Amino acid sequence: MRDLFDKIYKDKGPLGKWAEQAEGYFVFPKLEGPISNRMKFRGKEVITWSINDYLGMANHPEVRKVDAEAAAEYGSAYPMGARMMSGHTDMHEKLQEELAEFVSKEAAYLLNFGYQGMVSTIDALVSKADVIVYDVDAHACIIDGVRLHLGQRFTYKHNDMESIEKNLQRATKIAEQTGGGILLISEGVFGMRGEQGKLKEIVALKEKYNFRLFVDDAHGFGTLGATGAGAGEEQGVQDDIDVYFATFAKSMASTGAFIAGDKEIMDYLKYNLRSQMFAKSLQMQLVIGARKRLEMLKTMPELKAKLWENVNALQNGLKSRGFDIGTTQSCVTPVYLKGSIPEAMALVKDLRENHGIFCSIVVYPVIPKGLILLRMIPTATHTLEDVELTLEAFSAIRERLENGTYKRLSEAVTASAEE
Repeated sequence: MRDLFDKIYKDKGPLGKWAEQAEGYFVFPKLEGPISNRMKFRGKEVITWSINDYLGMANHPEVRKVDAEAAAEYGSAYPMGARMMSGHTDMHEKLQEELAEFVSKEAAYLLNFGYQGMVSTIDALVSKADVIVYDVDAHACIIDGVRLHLGQRFTYKHNDMESIEKNLQRATKIAEQTGGGILLISEGVFGMRGEQGKLKEIVALKEKYNFRLFVDDAHGFGTLGATGAGAGEEQGVQDDIDVYFATFAKSMASTGAFIAGDKEIMDYLKYNLRSQMFAKSLQMQLVIGARKRLEMLKTMPELKAKLWENVNALQNGLKSRGFDIGTTQSCVTPVYLKGSIPEAMALVKDLRENHGIFCSIVVYPVIPKGLILLRMIPTATHTLEDVELTLEAFSAIRERLENGTYKRLSEAVTASAEE
């Protein structure tokens, strides 16, 4: 019998094998200073395109004031205990009511964390007899939630309606045999590609198939739709989403999340979500802070308008310069380049050290081998000057990538990783 840890010693994984070269710079980097369009990285100012602070609330003076006052009044512990036991307050209920009204649902329920909440919600919604159908490009929290399911589950090709229908047909046959139901899971906005889920087309399939729709709208909430209520509002199908999920970690620049839907469904989840039943309640300072952020989201449309001014300037500028930004339909701005992982490291180092641009780098196994994805998140705090400087920097790094400069620079990195 082998030692359980043998695999750890012998295989660090596709990303872990680069840890010595990458850690502290390419992965687990340390941005410093107030959260904004410009921060410090290793002592140098950089334009930051990797902060999910869409509406610029993270360091907004009104938000900072409310957060500080709530922390002073309640500290970071109150209320103590799980909500079913001793952690329930009027403020939690008020926030839920306000969130439900904002996303046009009967009721809502607070979650301590988005990732944890998604996993637990999927687990609570389905039993062994049920079938899950979900997008192959779903976020890791959805994948982990589906892994808990003891019944059948099928992935469909990303945003492919023919594949969705084929898998609904498969799921229908199984559910008829088991006596179960079908849960279809999509994202409102896919966080890597920036594409919206085809919610309108999926909803139309309800006329042919009996399923319930669960939508993860982490990147759509606050950024899409006339009022900012998300991808469902943007596509005109918010009422047809059976369970709506969004997190506070993006547009609301905080911690926590919520689910929303019919009151009876929310009441069921309230009594069956293990991650909430057996975990400490969301802290009061976060609840009060979330209420303030939601109020600003509703009453300050200029934040969303400025966000989209920057989004359009960045995305149109990239396209006019011939960059491949895929088929994004949201604020998420991916730039696809061709190259190896070592070339990606050399490219990003040049971008940060010589151009003062900080954006997230995504490589295999998150995307196929041979591709480099530079993922940018515009916010309301960015300026048009930031956009222009970034466009100039991207043109420069593309030229160096294509003429082989980064390949030559990366040879030493590759050699050291293989030793």
